[in-house]
Amino acid sequence: MEKRRYTLRKRAEAKEDTRARIVDAIIDVHRELGPRNATVSAVAERAGVQRLTVYRHFPDDASLFEACTSTWLERNPPPDAAFLEGIADPAARTRRGLEALYGYYRRTRRMWAVSYRDMEEVPALQEPMAGFEAGLEDYLQALLRGWGLRGARRARVADTLALALRFHTWEALATRGRDDASKAGLVMEWLAGITGGRSLR
Repeated sequence: MEKRRYTLRKRAEAKEDTRARIVDAIIDVHRELGPRNATVSAVAERAGVQRLTVYRHFPDDASLFEACTSTWLERNPPPDAAFLEGIADPAARTRRGLEALYGYYRRTRRMWAVSYRDMEEVPALQEPMAGFEAGLEDYLQALLRGWGLRGARRARVADTLALALRFHTWEALATRGRDDASKAGLVMEWLAGITGGRSLR
């Protein structure tokens, strides 16, 4: 009986090890080739298993992408706006929030670049990406709190920040040679124009 338990445990461990290798392979292939080019054959080759083994663990694209996205985000979590709660000054809060997110984009640039590039062509990617976009909206609301703005001016600040928080905005500014602090400073200048010239630097 003890031997049978040992055998079952070893089989379960081997199964989990195989699944973990496949997930690591999915992440690597997505980052290097992009989701639209991440074939099961490429994943199987990278993981050192047969295609049928990949299908046993992940029977469809949705399960494959969910495993890739959830594991990658666990390893590379975006900044949590909770760290901003102790910063009372709205300008300082906003700048810190921008710099934190921009640093995250810099560290994870390749994965976001290929994911946004391929999103329209890969339906299984759209739900995870929508989840990230929802997280950006929460981050935006955290930055807005404390500004004390109302009406049209608040809406303009919100629209400006919504644009500033997007990966594509960060990437466009990166191609112009700006570092993360410089990017954040530029956004603060935009906000200064909206809020009546108040110094936000």
